[in-house]
Amino acid sequence: MNARGAVFQPELIELMKAVLDEAAAMLPEAKRTSTMKAEIASQILACAAKGERDPIALKNSALLAVVECTHYSHDISPERRAV
Repeated sequence: MNARGAVFQPELIELMKAVLDEAAAMLPEAKRTSTMKAEIASQILACAAKGERDPIALKNSALLAVVECTHYSHDISPERRAV
C-alpha cells in the first residue's frame, strides 16, 4: 500500500506528527526547511502506510532517507541543481 491511498486513525496521525517534529529537531537549524520537513513527512507516511507503528523506526527511516538525499545532492554541482 502506498501513502496516497492510506487512511490513518487520529492516534496514528498524532504519532506521525510527533515523529516529524522530533526528526526535524534533530536536523541542523539551517536544514530545517519546509522542503526537508516535507521529505521527512513523506517518508514517515510511506512507512506508516506499510504498517510501521514504532516511532523510533519511523524516525530512523525518515532521517535515513533525508541523509541519503542530502548526500546525493552534494555530488551534484550547483549549476546542475538549479536545472
